[in-house]
Amino acid sequence: MFDDLPPDLDRLHTLRVWHAMWLQRIDAKIAALTKRQAEEQCGRRNRPPQPEWIVELGIGDRRPPLHVHAGDCYIAGKRRRPVDRDEARRLL
Repeated sequence: MFDDLPPDLDRLHTLRVWHAMWLQRIDAKIAALTKRQAEEQCGRRNRPPQPEWIVELGIGDRRPPLHVHAGDCYIAGKRRRPVDRDEARRLL
């Protein structure tokens, strides 16, 4: 049937174990990537909506507001919080 396989039983068992180990590794990688992809999709679905306005906060105890940015502004620093339209107007 398959002439390219070894003729003795010991080598055939060795090949079978080797292939079983590779199949296990491949199945584990497929499961990990499937789980990761599902988590990414869930994260995208459950991501909170982007705020309309954000305020950049200063450093210190009271952390005074420094700048008002649009919600999608890439210049805003790391110390920020979302605000609604009325709060953004008041801060301006």
